[in-house]
Amino acid sequence: MRIRIAAALSAVAATALLLSGCAGAGNPSASPSPSASSSCLLDAKPGKASDAVKVEGKGKDLTVTVPSDADVDGATGPERTVVSKGDGKDVKAGDLVSVQYRIVNAADSTVLDSSSRGVDDQVPVLLDPNEQSLFVAALECVPLGSSVVLALPGKLLGEGQKAIVVYAQSTKELPTVATGTPVAPVAGMPTVKLAKDGAPEITIPKGDPPTETKIAVLKQGDGPTVASGDYVIVQYRGVTWADGKEFDSSWKRGTPAQFQTTGVVPGFKKALEGQKVGSQVLAVIPPADGYGAQEQGSIPANSTLVFVVDILGTIPSAAPAQ
Repeated sequence: MRIRIAAALSAVAATALLLSGCAGAGNPSASPSPSASSSCLLDAKPGKASDAVKVEGKGKDLTVTVPSDADVDGATGPERTVVSKGDGKDVKAGDLVSVQYRIVNAADSTVLDSSSRGVDDQVPVLLDPNEQSLFVAALECVPLGSSVVLALPGKLLGEGQKAIVVYAQSTKELPTVATGTPVAPVAGMPTVKLAKDGAPEITIPKGDPPTETKIAVLKQGDGPTVASGDYVIVQYRGVTWADGKEFDSSWKRGTPAQFQTTGVVPGFKKALEGQKVGSQVLAVIPPADGYGAQEQGSIPANSTLVFVVDILGTIPSAAPAQ
């Protein structure tokens, strides 16, 4: 069994339970905004179960062992023990960080998921409470560089769920804009001007849109290559060719987005796969590779879409063969 990183909490149905039902006083929202506050959403404390977990080794040889008498299921709530304290600034919801992790079954220490699929046994994690609340609960409000153990009783994870233990270490903060080398613009494509914070302003050229998807690299990154089915972390802005009006933007929401490449329209998928992390990509997507004759929210039917995408991280959907 593997718990995919982009679905780690949905797989155990714990998002609302962890960050709402256990989040202290008041009546917190079931879907808190990552950028709403820098305060702790859970701030779990150490307990007998989390203190008993043994962490040994480094890198890919790191192991997490839960003693048979740890009794994680007997804990009254989530427990978190800081194994080693880093010297960076406190990590908070909404941050993008590189993480080494292991998720193990509390009953027998079987590894359910790990960061071994990533480069140097690390993967980028966007600490979004709505999708990555497991890692928010583990890493929030401790300094960057810290390693922690989070013990979660099965009763907190949903009916019939088994207790798990999470080891996680935030190793470094990652950029939230593309950092690649600028590339000369392609004639006939929309022009892009960047604001001080990196947000793109898109100007549509005169004339008819292309009938096939057109992709141009605006910045060439040198990180890992996005493969089909990967989970990607991106900043993006989308406008329609017809009038240049924005219909979606992670910049406007104030935090990057994360999704699987196979879960977006074909043109967006083409713009992502094969590109390297750190790249900024411009994509012009005709209706055939977009939403076709369907109206989609504020997007009129038969619209040509224009996206500027900063590729910040990619996570393989499965660990490499051992």
